[in-house]
Amino acid sequence: MSTHRPVLSVIGTGYLGATHAAGLAELGFEVIGLDRDPSRIDSLSRGIVPFHEPGLAEMLQGHVASGRLRFTTEVADVAHAQVHFVCVGTPQGADGSADLSQVIGAVEALVPLLRLDSLVVGKSTVPVGTAAALRSRIEEISAPGVTVELAWNPEFLREGHAVEDTLAPNRIVLGVPGPRAEALLREVYAEAIAAGVPVVVTDLPTAELIKQAANSFLATKISFVNAMAEVCEASGADVTALADALGHDERIGRRFLDSGLGFGGGCLPKDLRALVARAEQLGCGKSVAFLRDVDAINLRRRDRVLAMAQREVGAFDGVRIAVLGASFKPGSDDVRDSPAVDVMNRLRRAGARVTAYDPAAVLTGRAAAPGVRFAANPLVACRKADLVLHLTEWPEFRALDPEEVGQAVRRRVLIDARNALDVDAWTAAGWAVRAPGRHLAAPARAGSLV
Repeated sequence: MSTHRPVLSVIGTGYLGATHAAGLAELGFEVIGLDRDPSRIDSLSRGIVPFHEPGLAEMLQGHVASGRLRFTTEVADVAHAQVHFVCVGTPQGADGSADLSQVIGAVEALVPLLRLDSLVVGKSTVPVGTAAALRSRIEEISAPGVTVELAWNPEFLREGHAVEDTLAPNRIVLGVPGPRAEALLREVYAEAIAAGVPVVVTDLPTAELIKQAANSFLATKISFVNAMAEVCEASGADVTALADALGHDERIGRRFLDSGLGFGGGCLPKDLRALVARAEQLGCGKSVAFLRDVDAINLRRRDRVLAMAQREVGAFDGVRIAVLGASFKPGSDDVRDSPAVDVMNRLRRAGARVTAYDPAAVLTGRAAAPGVRFAANPLVACRKADLVLHLTEWPEFRALDPEEVGQAVRRRVLIDARNALDVDAWTAAGWAVRAPGRHLAAPARAGSLV
């Protein structure tokens, strides 16, 4: 390890880049964040995080104040760094493939300006084979006499736990071309490595593939239990008991076996589809064809929850529906491909009067569901509702008093689309509770109209 710590740059300061930059500063490095969006750079330079992520604002503010972390819109301002992390977006194209224009643009803007031997490190999730093409391009545009190597270091951040996952990851993957790049990255992650975090050193193609494979596997596990929920609904079985029994098998495990509304967000759906698209380009599409069914099962969960709601209220036109949750998962304000937002928008288009509450996703929720009214708290959202839908499993929804909520609604009918609430407590308070994959008993006392 060198005695002089390298200066690091982070290119792209969206969710991944801003978190990674603050985390690297927390590890003691001088870090410069680069982004072409002046408003984002202005916010970050003032210590303001433009999205919800627990613990990130405090970490960012501390290191901006100390001068260890700064931000710029000028590529030339990062040219003196020795290690450059590429954290730009790779949005989904119309055919499911990843749009690599931001990754390519970042490399082409940066590399010609480098005058020191440097390491460019991809963290963006890309199709396998991207790094090989970028290496060739880097060789073409590097300044004479300057060696610029390329490595791939995929990220595994969980929204809502990104600070923890940055500082104490469960594994570090280093796709490197040789020992120099590996040594530099081991220096960057020395603290985590010393704490015993496993390091997997691979070639570039394997490192590229790992993130999409991991997310596709998780998506498959979620869709499997949701497929079982459909079988349970048809047969009278209970999916939660089934999942508990499966989870005792150490080869399977209980995590990600909660049946419900399905997955969303900016990673699992996108990575699943991108892997399928890339496999088809490589001529091995049949090998991952089952992932199309995984995607279809996931999308079908939204249809089934809507059908469940329609059975309870009939036609949606004019019906008051309260929605608990808008973000795709708790701990985040991210509504990208959110099942909750999709359900809300479809209810609105069918004529329902929808009022929602989410602890974090208010601004993002309003933008994604413009016809939905957002309330200040759950009780206001539930006022005079004919039906309550629990669509995002925030902890505070589990802490709600069913009797207190019951005093606010017009009818005590609840669809727990996440199978996360205490059904016995809600039933005892007179609620008719419905949930995917479960056949629940009638309430202890009828929920009369108020």
